[in-house]
Amino acid sequence: MVAHVLVAKYADHMPLYRQAQIYARQGVTLDRSTLADWVGPCRFSALRPVHARLLEQLKQSTKLFADETTAPVLDPGRGAASRRGQLWAYGARRAALGPAAPPARG
Repeated sequence: MVAHVLVAKYADHMPLYRQAQIYARQGVTLDRSTLADWVGPCRFSALRPVHARLLEQLKQSTKLFADETTAPVLDPGRGAASRRGQLWAYGARRAALGPAAPPARG
């Protein structure tokens, strides 16, 4: 169930409140806060080793590329439909990491 919620949220871009509505139509009552309680630990603790390894690889590069992008983020609990969020992306060329390495992005 948790894996389904994560895939719907991050791969299918389905906000938690919409997932709660879908589950309610199927007779399963799940608060958005319950779904958020499931997503939070997975996002931080389960992905920490992946993040650490990617950061380690990026730091080995002699050149890094960075991009800052703004994006609307749903904010239904604060009276506004959305707020402005910021995303930072970092990348390194494959050649900077070694000939056999895949491109690194974080």
